[in-house]
Amino acid sequence: MLLGVIPACAPTPLPDGVAIVEEIVDGDTLVVRVGAGSERVRLLGIDTPETVHPTKPVECFGPEASRELKRLAPPGTELRLERDTELRDRYGRLLAHAWTPDGTFINEALLEGGYATTLFIDPNRAYRPILRAAEERAETAGAGLWSACR
Repeated sequence: MLLGVIPACAPTPLPDGVAIVEEIVDGDTLVVRVGAGSERVRLLGIDTPETVHPTKPVECFGPEASRELKRLAPPGTELRLERDTELRDRYGRLLAHAWTPDGTFINEALLEGGYATTLFIDPNRAYRPILRAAEERAETAGAGLWSACR
């Protein structure tokens, strides 16, 4: 998908749709500046191994997933965010799909590289076929956690 081009069936972009990365929390969570404020964003459709959970140990391939998200979206990166049906999760985090300026769909890239597995929580359904296919390619190839964490 090209940056700035939103197909008719895609979720509605967030206001202005643009955010600036401030910090990477872990492989599927980041802090962004949106307008005048900061928001903690949880990437939709994916789950990466834990690295900062208060009651869980660091999981296999968690540090690698965090490093990959930092590589894809280092602080200062402009992202285009799209929401799905739910705006926030139970922890108050903004739920979104994210694209870099070059059009990289971050959620898909993390799956494709084997840094994440799919996690679909209804009613959020956007991009499920794309995300599921990326996970299947990574698993078939033994990419990332698919070979490192067996």
